[in-house]
Amino acid sequence: MQDPGTDFDGLEHLKVSANGIDFHVAQMGSGDRLALCLHGFPENWISWRFQMPFLAEKGWRVWAPDLRGYGETSKPSGIQEYALETLLEDVGALIDASSAREVMLIAHDWGAIIAWLFATRKVRPLDRLVIMNVPHPGAASSGGPSLKQLLASWYIFFFQIPGLPEWILSRDEAKAVGRALSDTCCHPERFPDEIIRLYREAALRPGALTGMVNYYRALVRGGGMRRQARLGYPAIETPSLFLWGEQDVALTKETTYGTEDFVTSLTLRYLPNASHWVQQDQPEVVNPMLEAWLEGDIVPEASEIENKLRS
Repeated sequence: MQDPGTDFDGLEHLKVSANGIDFHVAQMGSGDRLALCLHGFPENWISWRFQMPFLAEKGWRVWAPDLRGYGETSKPSGIQEYALETLLEDVGALIDASSAREVMLIAHDWGAIIAWLFATRKVRPLDRLVIMNVPHPGAASSGGPSLKQLLASWYIFFFQIPGLPEWILSRDEAKAVGRALSDTCCHPERFPDEIIRLYREAALRPGALTGMVNYYRALVRGGGMRRQARLGYPAIETPSLFLWGEQDVALTKETTYGTEDFVTSLTLRYLPNASHWVQQDQPEVVNPMLEAWLEGDIVPEASEIENKLRS
């Protein structure tokens, strides 16, 4: 599958005011069926470049915003500006601004943390939920984290230090931001220089790195996850597709076990040859899985799709 780059037919860039800030939103397609795509760290809207044309062709109006603190979206200062409750309201306000009658959340990494909780708390009605490479918080916390997972999550603790993470991430024109993707993916050809450069440039925008790291500070130092845990995790009733790249260096496969206890209508598929950056790393597998699920068909295993592509 050829990388579409940063500029493809039908792509529009919008400014959408929601929850008191201005969001940069990349849009494809039209109509009142909204596919709202939430990226993770250290990404932005371009992480959905392989899915946006596909979803638009399927009749969805695709919105891929730069989340609060990222890219061309507003970057309010202060850790509490990135509290989980605020992030949930950002998504609700974007849905309100879209005036859509049908909503599908598609989310990866930090976007997936927000999406799991958005569906759990029923902030707004959802018709479908797609999660990529972040475990459900209830499943991940069952029994406590393993030593392997604690070691893999070292960066979360590092990000709690004031100022130092931003300085390190910004050095050499944000080289570390680019390497976070290129050095941990399975398919480097999916991350050409043009895309890596865009991620690095976006991170170097004034206030961006602090905003990006403040997600982690609000989660831990700000007590966001503790507040959510106290509320509990009632089962999500929204039909949900959960895709997991097994070559994830930050999150272990074991954190996905038990997700079915928290999601009543769950389809889970593992991608053995994809990394944490699953939708960019193996879009030729992710997109057919998503297509089958949207059409109500049995979602094929990754090996089935890969064998078909080789034949």
